Parts: sequence; structure tokens; C-alpha cells
Amino acid sequence: MLKARATLRLAALMAVSVAVLSLGAMALQYRLVATRLTLAQKELLSADLRGLGALYEQRRIIALRQAIDYRAASGGEELLLLTDREGRILAGTESSWPAEVAPEGAGFDLSTPQEITRDTERWLVVARELPGGFGLLAGRPLAPVDATLAALRRGMIGLALALLAAAALVGWVAARQVMGRIGRLNRLADQVAAGDLEARLPGPRRADEFGLLETHMHHMLDRIASLNRATHRLSDTIAHEMRTPLNRLATRLSEIEGQEEKVSQLREEMRGAIRIFDSLLDISRAEADQGSGGGLLPVDLSALAEGVWELYEALAEDKGLIPAATIAPDLMVLGDRTLISQMLANVMDNAIKYCAPGDRLTLTLTAGPLHILEIADSGPGLPEGMGEDVFERFTRAGRDRARGIRGHGLGLALVRAIAMRHGAKLSLPGVEKGLTIRLEWQPLASG
Repeated sequence: MLKARATLRLAALMAVSVAVLSLGAMALQYRLVATRLTLAQKELLSADLRGLGALYEQRRIIALRQAIDYRAASGGEELLLLTDREGRILAGTESSWPAEVAPEGAGFDLSTPQEITRDTERWLVVARELPGGFGLLAGRPLAPVDATLAALRRGMIGLALALLAAAALVGWVAARQVMGRIGRLNRLADQVAAGDLEARLPGPRRADEFGLLETHMHHMLDRIASLNRATHRLSDTIAHEMRTPLNRLATRLSEIEGQEEKVSQLREEMRGAIRIFDSLLDISRAEADQGSGGGLLPVDLSALAEGVWELYEALAEDKGLIPAATIAPDLMVLGDRTLISQMLANVMDNAIKYCAPGDRLTLTLTAGPLHILEIADSGPGLPEGMGEDVFERFTRAGRDRARGIRGHGLGLALVRAIAMRHGAKLSLPGVEKGLTIRLEWQPLASG
């Protein structure tokens, strides 16, 4: 839907841009044509006046009257009137002098043309008062101009609609091409964001800007994947190599006699170190499998949450906490039962460890477009400014050491690794008191 909206916006922008430019060009052309046609009518009227002026120079009013009678009888398009001193019509194509026109000047020039309307048609006229009080009116119709401009407007409207349709079609095709190329990059980014660092764009790349961008993205991902594999190999190697000598030392401690207390302390320290390496190996394995669907099967998240809750509810009550759970039934996701159980157990164990008697501990699982699982407590919460850093390896608040709370800061790091392995979104919603860990799961599609 987002891609479709972007495509439509881009296509509409291109269509509107072409339409605006085309309409601007047509408006300019329309203006030029209107000016030129009006100028042509003015030139014809000016020619009429020069001809009448020449006749007047020869035989005065008699010549004008004869010429106007002749033109009136010939049925031309021009408007001509000649009146006497009292305003009576001596000759002309009309029966009356237009009331809105007053004679101006005495010459036969076109210095002050006027525009009038007679029977819904526009006319360009010139009125003069000749010597002796005679009135002369000469005019040319603007109807041809209006008819030509009306036909031009109809043609321009049709052309504008055709251009708009063509621009919309071309814009849509171009936008589809551009958004299709962007969509390829977005799909690759989504796969990488989901943890699949081996994802690559299929098919050959074109020799253009998008092809160059795809090549750069592939090189970048190759480098990131190489560094990620090197980091995982280093973590695995350290964990494997260190766990073996620690196990040997723990075995040899059993051979020491007479110092059982010290031997017990050393053995406990070694077991703690081995647990650290086991956790590091678990985190590395979960991060290595991130983004791959291998090994994930349909899992009843509701049943898993209920099972983990039953185990930890008793522990919470023994510590004096107030536990409560609300779990929607039959919510299925794609996952690994063991890893999900381990993740929930780590979160529950972390909450119980930091809460004091009287604090609340709740587990909520609700259905929706995304299944939301929240584990919340009303304990001391996180130190100010820690936020998402709590999910980093070996991250512990300074007050934990001051209160003598044992741990290595790997529990929540493993929670994040397992969440990423399953494509679940892990977040810390803001609360007034305590700590809430939210996991948003993609529901398993039916069938």
C-alpha cells in the first residue's frame, strides 16, 4: 500500500507538472492569437477610416454619403453611420446611433477605438464629429475573433485533457519503473533488518544509477557479513577453548583433600564461569541463526507462556511478590520451543531477582495483528539513561554490585538474541515504576 501511494504521488506529480507547463504554453499561445486577431480587425478598421478620409477630402459629405450607401447596399460586415447636425441618419448600415458611443475628435485616425456590444456581438468602433456637426461612425465586428478564439479554446481543452491523460499514463509507467527499483532495495533492506545478512538481490543489475547502488549495497553487505562471521567465530572459539580447561580444573579439584570449603568455593566459581561461556555460546548461536527460518516450527505461544508462568509463579510468591497473569489462548507463532522457554525464563528470573516483597509481577499475552507479550514488574526499574543498553552483553547497573546481586549481564542479552532469531520486536515501554519488557510476535498464518 505504501508503494502504491508513492507511485500514485509520483505519477500525479509528473502529470500535473506536464499539465501545468502545457496549460501555461497554451495560455500564452491563446493570448498571442487573441492579440493578433484583434490587431487585424483594428488594421481593417484603420483602412476603412483612411478610405473614408480620402473620399471626404475629394467631395466632403456627399462622397461619404454615397460610399456609405453603397457599402450598406452591398451587405458588408462593417458598421457605418453618417448623421446630420440634428443627429438624423443620412446613410448607414444601422438605423440608429449607438447610445453608448460619443463622437471623439474630428480626424480619420484610429487613435481612440471603442468596444461596444450590439445583439450580443462585440464591435470595435470609432466615432468622429466632422466639420459642420456631421457625425461619422465606423466599426468592425469582433465576432470572427470571438468565434476563432472559442474554437481555439475547445481545441486547447481537448488537447489539455489528452495531455493530462498521456502525462498520467507516462508518469504512472515511469513511477512504476522507479518505485519497482526502489522496491527491490526496500525488500533487501527488510531482509537484512530481519537478520538475513546473506540476502542479495536476484537477477542481473542494470548499468545505471540504481544498478550501481545495488552493487554498493551488495559490497557493503558482504563486508558486514564477513565481519559478523569473524566475530561469531571468535566468540565461539573463546567460549569452547576456555570451557574445556575449566572443566578439567573442576575435575582435578575433586582430588584435593582437607580443604573442602575452598574446593567448594572454587568449584562454584568455575561453574559460574562455565555458565557464562554457555550463555555466550547460546547468544552466538541465536545471533548466527538470526533471519533464517531453519529450525522454526509452529509453536503454541500461549501454552509456553502458561508453562513458564506456572514454574515462576511459585517462586514469586515465595519471595513475597504479587503475581498475576492474563494469557489469551491458542496464539500460534513460528519458533523454537526451547529458545522461547529459555527467553521467557530469563525475563521472569530477572524480574524476580530485582523485585522486593510487595512488588507486583504480571505476564500479559494478547492477540492482535501482532501478538503482544509483556512481562512487567513494579520493582526499582532501570537506572536513568540506561534504556536499551540493558540488552547489551555484560551490562549491569552499578547498584546491582552495591546490593550484592550476582549476575554477569548476559540474561537480557540472550533475550534479545532469541527475540531477533524469531523476528520478534523487543522493546521497553515507558512506565512510571518498575520495568516492562514487551515482545511483539508475528502471528502464524493459518494453513
